[in-house]
Amino acid sequence: MTTKIHPPSLPRRSEAKAGPILIAGLTAVGKSEIALRLAGQLGGEIISADSMQVYRGLDIGTAKPSPADRACVPHHLIDICDLTESFDAAQFARLAHCAVAEIQARGHVPILCGGTGLYFKAFLEGLGEAPPANPKLRAELEAAPLEKLLDELRERDPATFEKIDKKNPRRVIRAVEVIRLTGKPFSEQQSRWGQTFPGSRSADIPVRGFTGHSCPVSAKADAVSPPHGLATGKSPEPADKNVYPTFIIVFTRSTDDLRRRIDARVDAMFKRGLVDETHELLKRGLAENKTAMQAIGYRQVVEHLRGERSLKETIELVKIRTRQFAKRQLTWFRAQKNLEWIELKPDESLEKCAQKICEPFLKSQSDGR
Repeated sequence: MTTKIHPPSLPRRSEAKAGPILIAGLTAVGKSEIALRLAGQLGGEIISADSMQVYRGLDIGTAKPSPADRACVPHHLIDICDLTESFDAAQFARLAHCAVAEIQARGHVPILCGGTGLYFKAFLEGLGEAPPANPKLRAELEAAPLEKLLDELRERDPATFEKIDKKNPRRVIRAVEVIRLTGKPFSEQQSRWGQTFPGSRSADIPVRGFTGHSCPVSAKADAVSPPHGLATGKSPEPADKNVYPTFIIVFTRSTDDLRRRIDARVDAMFKRGLVDETHELLKRGLAENKTAMQAIGYRQVVEHLRGERSLKETIELVKIRTRQFAKRQLTWFRAQKNLEWIELKPDESLEKCAQKICEPFLKSQSDGR
């Protein structure tokens, strides 16, 4: 597919600039394809909100945009980290704000697209005052059994214990780390999306339930050194000024449709060479990067390469883990407020879907003059 950018004549406004548009959704739902088509229609640039696409080399397993797509539409926050580096939501928020400002300065529309809910949360709200990671304490926690950490979390912060993904060691370790460093429950230090997420301030746009929201986003981001140069654990809080109409859309599909798409994607990944890619990444430190090893597909292939299961069993396990991940994504997004839900049909044209987003967006820009 060839996508050409032909920027429309967006209205000039004195106090706000075009966008950003936020596109979220479950893995394999088709959000990246929609964002690509939307960028072509609006003259937009895409900011990836995917916690794994930041890593160089994690290409096939993260469904990273192809070189051809990236040549047609500019993409940001992809391939900005080596496997020896760490990356988190605070770093994403700071870099995403910077990218938004740069894209708008070029007269283009920023389109944030991804399935990492925490990244959207960090971009819109910041992450409060949680302290940065403590290397010594982090090493101690990483060496501790997960069950022991969960017991501590249950005792010291029942609220977080009830909500946290108990099978994700990285999340559990961070919660316990913050509690030990601050002496306060982790849940008290997190910004709450439902309370501070921006409500509707602009006129409703009657297109398939799409609503125009206003979201405060800083137009001035802190300068950073390449590739990301961020040591702080804090992300910028949204500014009170520079409020733009923002589309916040979450795409879903029926269970059967999504399952078919997930199975097809996983089969395609293995045919494209996921096993060979993982083998090469192990030489570059994949196994030592605890964050990257959380990426579905890579961990299972690493276990296959170590002789723990056959290739056929590995492919089926990746499909199962991907479906489980999609379910967790759905649960997370359902717990948030002020999101616009769009269920895609199996035979629905993604080009037309993008057009239905494009039209009310252009109208909102015109109304805001």
